[in-house]
Amino acid sequence: MRFWVVVASMAVSSMAIRATGPLLFARRELPGWAQGPLALLTPVVLAGLSMVATFGAGRHLVVDARAAGVAAAVVCVVFRAPLLVVMVTAAAVTGLMRWLL
Repeated sequence: MRFWVVVASMAVSSMAIRATGPLLFARRELPGWAQGPLALLTPVVLAGLSMVATFGAGRHLVVDARAAGVAAAVVCVVFRAPLLVVMVTAAAVTGLMRWLL
């Protein structure tokens, strides 16, 4: 439950940060050095939360069936598979590993 509270609060704070830019700098462009980090903020936070949800259990590192699913998804992405194929493959591998273990 606490994980989803963190996800929701990060989403709200990310949207708030993105919304204040146009409000504060209505007619001015953001400097070039600031545009890159702001564009990467959401994917980085989402990736970090995904890794914590996949490999974290309290204060311990856990490698289980979910890690195999993530590895399968990474392989699919490397081979440039469509998103639906990536998701179905990751779910199938995770389910198979849970069944086997």
